[in-house]
Amino acid sequence: MPTHYRGTKVEIDALNAYIKLMRAAESVTTRAHAVLPKEVTLAQFGALEALLHRGPLSQSDLANKLLKSGGNITLIVDNLEKAGHVVRERSSEDRRFVTVSLTDSGRAYITDLFPKVAASITRELGSLSSAEQFTLGWLCKKAGLGSPVVS
Repeated sequence: MPTHYRGTKVEIDALNAYIKLMRAAESVTTRAHAVLPKEVTLAQFGALEALLHRGPLSQSDLANKLLKSGGNITLIVDNLEKAGHVVRERSSEDRRFVTVSLTDSGRAYITDLFPKVAASITRELGSLSSAEQFTLGWLCKKAGLGSPVVS
């Protein structure tokens, strides 16, 4: 569905591209993550995945990796901690510094779950060739880094 905004060609092209990007991202994300159990949110899955592949992280590093606010990451980690998937450890030198780590059960949980999500994402993007997936990734990274202001 294209934009109904009546602006310049540059604005209309940008808005139409944005609409397609957001609709595709939402659609692929919804289908790809349908394999997630009901009790785990997409943000919680992201946190577990980051801890599995990156190791223990400070809450602020975890927030930055997941593009979440400090308050939001606190809630995510609270819920993962209640479920027994993660533990928090405060630094003895600086009590403001909190490291989040997977528990043994959390590691087992995400180790079992991650391949299912990876397979689902692979299926979702299977309509694109390897070269198209590379190009899509490159374009998304370029867009995500921002561009000069168009006048």
